[in-house]
Amino acid sequence: MRLLIVDDEPHIRHMMRLTLEAAGYQVDEASDGQAGLDRFRDGSQYDAVVLDQKMPGLDGLETLQRIKEHTPDACVLMATAFGSIELAVDAMRLGATDFLRKPMTPETLRGAVAAAIAGKTSRGPFRRGATPRPAGPVEIAILTMNGFQILRPLDEAPPSSPEHAFRVRHVADGVEVTLKVAIDPDAVERVARLTHRRLEPGGAFWRLQAERLLSAYIWSEGKGPADGTLIVRDVSREDLDVAARWTEG
Repeated sequence: MRLLIVDDEPHIRHMMRLTLEAAGYQVDEASDGQAGLDRFRDGSQYDAVVLDQKMPGLDGLETLQRIKEHTPDACVLMATAFGSIELAVDAMRLGATDFLRKPMTPETLRGAVAAAIAGKTSRGPFRRGATPRPAGPVEIAILTMNGFQILRPLDEAPPSSPEHAFRVRHVADGVEVTLKVAIDPDAVERVARLTHRRLEPGGAFWRLQAERLLSAYIWSEGKGPADGTLIVRDVSREDLDVAARWTEG
């Protein structure tokens, strides 16, 4: 298995290279986005790319976009110390396989790379111009980061339900748990009071708030909550504006 690391910090590239070589991978390096594209070429010699997000010149998102335009089913893991949930979502939309927080443990890096390659291998080798196989109708990933995948619930909560359940899978070993996000009644009342609209806690608006809170927790902590539950206690000013215009459907 051959990997390409694209990162402008030499000591980070060195750490990742040693970690991945110890796991049996052959590793090449590039110090910026353009150098990474030059090395990647048609992607046929690489099983995966570990790509830094914040670099001079071409940043990670632009490099990712160019890789995907050239080789749609390339396996790219984006790493960053400056990320946010919004940035992770943008990376997923552009086709990133995983979104890793720096600094990361060797176990997280090795596990994420192994899981990403395993998923790519199950779809066959990537080629220039290849069309990725469509995802199945049930397993729709919201986000994959730090080696965890958050999956949409199979059944939506009833409108009046104060809880949303999500399946969270550790990609490397396939272990899956159900985590719950509760909506604080005081938060529901505050939104109703400020927007003059009552949005039911089991509806789509509050499900979005629950997804964001769970994603933020896994991004910052690299794991789910110990007791399996989080609580949405407030919403941002921006989300209040969204709530005022929200149409449930």
